[in-house]
Amino acid sequence: MLSFGSSVTNGQEKQSGSTENPGMVWIAGGEFEQGGDNEQAAADEFPKHKVKVRGFWMDATEVTNAQFAAFVRATGYVTTAERKPDWEELKKQLPAGTPKPDESVLVPSSLVFEAPDGAVGLSDYSQWWEWKEGANWRHPGGPGTDIVGKEDFPVVHVSWLDAQAYAKWAGKRLPTEAEWEYAARGGLKNNVYPWGNEPASSGTPKANFWQGDFPHKNTLLDKFYTSAPVKSFPANRYGLYDMGGNVWEWCADLYHNAYYEQVKSGADNPSGPATSFDPDEPDALKRVMRGGSFLCNDSYCSGYRVARRMKSTEDSSMEHVGFRCVRDK
Repeated sequence: MLSFGSSVTNGQEKQSGSTENPGMVWIAGGEFEQGGDNEQAAADEFPKHKVKVRGFWMDATEVTNAQFAAFVRATGYVTTAERKPDWEELKKQLPAGTPKPDESVLVPSSLVFEAPDGAVGLSDYSQWWEWKEGANWRHPGGPGTDIVGKEDFPVVHVSWLDAQAYAKWAGKRLPTEAEWEYAARGGLKNNVYPWGNEPASSGTPKANFWQGDFPHKNTLLDKFYTSAPVKSFPANRYGLYDMGGNVWEWCADLYHNAYYEQVKSGADNPSGPATSFDPDEPDALKRVMRGGSFLCNDSYCSGYRVARRMKSTEDSSMEHVGFRCVRDK
């Protein structure tokens, strides 16, 4: 039995979607403490600070292949991964003087997970990611793979730009980082995970993540090697599924590693920093991602923690990145 920890503090109750907002959950406004809750927290999760958010509707699940396919059929939209990279745009994110790569690299591609043969050091992620031509939302593992029969799996290989385009078409928007974390916490006060404080690896599987030795051996305790159909695991107390694990989810905010220091005295319905900065790649403009993925493991990435922050450039697409949307009242 899952333990949800402390009780809901603002009287909020789970509500199913209305006829105007099918598949969405109403999240009543309130106040919470945003930021890291345990020793796994990274520097950019501090200082913990009070945040108020207004009420909003949120997709109960990550956007699925079926939903994204409907968008593409209606609009003819072509995702970032399906287009040839624009070197003039790419080099703006790189240190000055970076040489142009060979044309054979500048082809429609995306990053696909490829497990190494054995144990490797965890400081070099290129050991398990492959830039694969032809990988995109229709072909998540690259050429020869497809999404037939996976209509209810989360769409992946979508960039922040793709997610923005879908949200606009659907009459929605991407959640702010504060809205996302508030919703993920499900009314639980200062708990580590969407389900409470029980470690992800303890008891009944509570989310889709990597069990075993990352990145070469997955014991499949949760029965999934990559992504899982939405609603495969219990929802949090607000009725939201996969707020921990499965696929990372894009947020609206720019990423700045010191943003929490800027708002440490508190924030009211914040929309993120005015500028982006990641000390690891200071020339790149990045957006926030939340929630972790099927590749997260405590030895490498405890992304299923509700406070865990991740980031990538707006044009990035990967096999473990998707999104969900919100709508204002």
